[in-house]
Amino acid sequence: MPSLLRSTAVVGAMTLLSRVLGFVRDVVLARLFGADGTTDAFFLVFKIPNFLRRLFAEGAFSQAFVPVFTEYKETRDPAALRDLVSHVTGTLGAILLAVTFLGVLAAPALVMLFGPGFADDPAQFTLASEMLRLTFPYLLFVSLTALAGGILNSHDRFALPAFTPVVLNLCLIGAALWLAPRLSVPVVALAWGVLAAGILQLLIQLPALHRLALLPRPRWGWRHPGVRKILKLMVPALFGSSVAQINLLLDTVIASLLAAGSISWLYYSDRLVELPLGLLGIALATVILPHLSRDHATASRERFSQTLDWALRWVFLVGTPAMLGLLLLAGPILATLFYGRAFDGEDLTMARMSLMAYALGLPAFMLVKVLAPGYYARQDTRTPVRIGIIAMVANMGLNLLFVIPWVLTDTPGAHTGLALATASSSLLNAALLYRGLRRDGRLRHTRGWGAFALRLVLANGAMATLLVTLTPPLAQWTGWDTPERALHLLGLVAAGALVYFTTLALAGVRPAHLRPPR
Repeated sequence: MPSLLRSTAVVGAMTLLSRVLGFVRDVVLARLFGADGTTDAFFLVFKIPNFLRRLFAEGAFSQAFVPVFTEYKETRDPAALRDLVSHVTGTLGAILLAVTFLGVLAAPALVMLFGPGFADDPAQFTLASEMLRLTFPYLLFVSLTALAGGILNSHDRFALPAFTPVVLNLCLIGAALWLAPRLSVPVVALAWGVLAAGILQLLIQLPALHRLALLPRPRWGWRHPGVRKILKLMVPALFGSSVAQINLLLDTVIASLLAAGSISWLYYSDRLVELPLGLLGIALATVILPHLSRDHATASRERFSQTLDWALRWVFLVGTPAMLGLLLLAGPILATLFYGRAFDGEDLTMARMSLMAYALGLPAFMLVKVLAPGYYARQDTRTPVRIGIIAMVANMGLNLLFVIPWVLTDTPGAHTGLALATASSSLLNAALLYRGLRRDGRLRHTRGWGAFALRLVLANGAMATLLVTLTPPLAQWTGWDTPERALHLLGLVAAGALVYFTTLALAGVRPAHLRPPR
């Protein structure tokens, strides 16, 4: 069985490539389109399929499908496994085809639901409805892509599924640079890019399935026991595993009622938080789920606990300095990537506020990704759903608590309250998931956590002191040109990382402390 650490590194490397291209994409979008009503319209209709990508490709479908597929793989013959794949593909494809058709027809109603503030601007509302008709079919293709990725992951083929987001970034960059100048409404090109990406993401997975002799022959199988089991697990998991993403959609609904540009400011902030979340949180969740499923299927309770404990150490090792880095370098990062042309000083100030708020929740976002597989590997979807409902209700209440004071005092930056509420509710979600695993005896920490935590505090303190001391004021930062900003930012990041890991080493942290369970 391949090493957990090596598999995580593979997924992390592919995710890094995707995130780097994602930053290139966002730089192109910010500098060509800026942050206004038209970009708000695109980011609204992009958020819906992007939410579905996270929900299916990185969430509920994989968490429901992988444990059942692994069970068949471990206990049934190859013919039964191929039969399961064919029936799942046929059933899921037919359902999603119907949902996609309805979604395209109901595009104006969906825009009204997720962006009620657009109703005050008929041109913006019409534009968003037209673009949603192009982006909504992404649901069909990304869900089938998730099915293919789940099969490959269960055979320890992690690289190709982790590579597929790269296709989305390339399509959007190409659409912005090549297609947009040729359209009367340039931003519509981005919607075409989303549609093209969905089709290509699915197509590149098919040869790998063929080599495994698991290329599906779709058949309707509503009564197939494996299909019914997956659907039973998937329906509640659609909610329970993706509370953070649902909260982001709720933020979009409220943001559509705030100042023009609010949706765009939240989008750019969220994208920066996605880098460390994808590199470690999603990578760890993707890798540990098949291993936890095997441990549960073979009744290896001790290994199950050790795998979770190992993943948590990595979350804190990487998540805490990433949080501090985003907090202390929010302005310089945004200025380096986006400032200039259509993205002006006000956009920079507003996006910086929401990025700092989101950064506070980064460790919690990672913890939710890592702790949830501890339930789904045991085919327990009810517990995360109950916890998810609590977190969502808390988020809704915190949205009102944090946003209303800004609105009542007419203070710029009300969107920051939405980001802060999302971070707070994710912390609650992670705490409740952790408590449940501890209570059930599924997570028992290995020795050394106290010393490990103290070393993290020392290393993070040293890094934060360095960054506060060396970071120039934001006004000075925006006075530089882009290459100069990039050079200074790279220097600060490298110096911070060097101080952090050097302090850890001097404090006694060794690679042996972070090796995965054997």
